Amino acid sequence: MTEWISGNVIKIKNWTEKLFSIVLNAPISPFIAGQFAKLKLKNSKNMSIQRAYSYVNAPNNKNLEFYLVEAKSGKFSPLLRALKPGENILITKYASGSFTLETVPSCKNLWMIATGTAIGPYLSILQYGKNLKRFENIILVHAVRFYQDLSYLKKIMQLKEIYKQKLFFQKIISREKVFNTLYGRIPELIINGKLEDSLNVEINSQNSHVMLCGNPNMVRDTYECLNKKYSMIKNYQKSPGHITSELYWK
Repeated sequence: MTEWISGNVIKIKNWTEKLFSIVLNAPISPFIAGQFAKLKLKNSKNMSIQRAYSYVNAPNNKNLEFYLVEAKSGKFSPLLRALKPGENILITKYASGSFTLETVPSCKNLWMIATGTAIGPYLSILQYGKNLKRFENIILVHAVRFYQDLSYLKKIMQLKEIYKQKLFFQKIISREKVFNTLYGRIPELIINGKLEDSLNVEINSQNSHVMLCGNPNMVRDTYECLNKKYSMIKNYQKSPGHITSELYWK
């Protein structure tokens, strides 16, 4: 049975018209970087609504942060965005999910590919910094529609300063062309080789592992192109492979 505890809202960060983050404090049990929690509120009809969101913060940070897109006609995200500092929200005491480094085999090149708000789990993993020495290179790829949607760009640049040459970062924009970014969709940029060329880092089944997190269509299409081009297969605990994925429906 799910155990809910009360959390206290610290702040709401409004990034764009649609994108925002919520920061709260709550006495949760320890979680693993890459996992998610469920948040719950009551609507105007006194009906409870809950949704799952990945932690953006590292497990050793008491400020619990979640990155969201507001759906104007949604039942839950507008309620979250309307919260004020000091108000309460329910959160699951125990985290869930297996999109963690514990499930990823050691390799030379670890690719972390995300669309939109699905950058969250990677930021949690990178800010925590544990269990990363077994990878020679970490390649973070963030695909968004518009440049302004790169909400955590400053944070990523700070992480690059920490990891130095170990961390590569590539921005991808799909709705506008911006200098020093790739333009298009992730699967197409893998098929035509532009993603690898932009970073001078290769993807192959001998030395690479790809983590995919985001829009279900991106995850499906990228898996298919990696399987077709590089013969990479899905990673399972009992059957190690080259691709670990998590779907984001929000």
